[in-house]
Amino acid sequence: MKHSFKDWLVTTRFWSFPISAMPVVVATAFLFWKGYDIRWGCAVLALVGNVLFHAAGNVLSDWWDYRKGIDNEKAYAIPQLVFHQFEPGEYLRFSAVLFLLAVCIGLVLTFLTGLELLVIGVLGAALAASYSFFKFRAMGDLFVFTCFGILPVIGTSFVAAGFIDWSALVVSIPLGIFTIGVLHDNNTVDIDTDREAGIKTLPMLFGEKTSVKIFIVYIIIPFVAVISSCLLGLLPYPALACLLASPIAIGIIRKAAAYFKVGREAMVGLDQKTAGLHMVFCLFLVAGIAAASFL
Repeated sequence: MKHSFKDWLVTTRFWSFPISAMPVVVATAFLFWKGYDIRWGCAVLALVGNVLFHAAGNVLSDWWDYRKGIDNEKAYAIPQLVFHQFEPGEYLRFSAVLFLLAVCIGLVLTFLTGLELLVIGVLGAALAASYSFFKFRAMGDLFVFTCFGILPVIGTSFVAAGFIDWSALVVSIPLGIFTIGVLHDNNTVDIDTDREAGIKTLPMLFGEKTSVKIFIVYIIIPFVAVISSCLLGLLPYPALACLLASPIAIGIIRKAAAYFKVGREAMVGLDQKTAGLHMVFCLFLVAGIAAASFL
């Protein structure tokens, strides 16, 4: 069966790409504000490589979930494999190609910047390839915070500034928490099918009602983190521009709170909405930090 470019793009869950792109963008803005001489070409390559790793991980994760029976006609799953629009082998080969492209970019960056990047890259690739291991053992939240918060910020600092400025990790907190929120909503919606498949997630451990409350907290924490960082002098006050994304957050919170009236259906689709909030929040954050660089 022939597939269009759009078909292949959908398999990557492209709507989630801001989750992997924004840490690089925000970290670069932070480093620019700190006054470092940014290697822009390396920063762009890091952005592309991080998104490719993310796409490869998404495709591999969906392949694994389908093979394990986690994604089925009863689950809120991406339908390409469930309804045989794609075959499992196609997913596996596509994931391998995406991983190979990302590795090639990583090797180029290592050549341009230094062997230290290889350690970060190998760790990121190993985590991406083993996501299902973490997911099945209620450690998915720790995984996504590391892979979409800590590692891309550290890696961006090294390739863009030439060394790791650990103070940049301040921006990894809101970014990582939003990413956990995306995963947490998905796992909350899939509690029944995940239990049937014999895997463990935090929503299963906490219970559905408590998990909804935790999700709401995840939406609030990034705003509190930036406000606190500005008060402590870790971020410039113009970074508070991210508060302009709060109306979106309020809408998500209201929809999640509707769970207590209408049930689990209220949580369906909030993973994508949270990914959208993540992007808008980060764009305003970047605009604020960039503005501070010229003040």
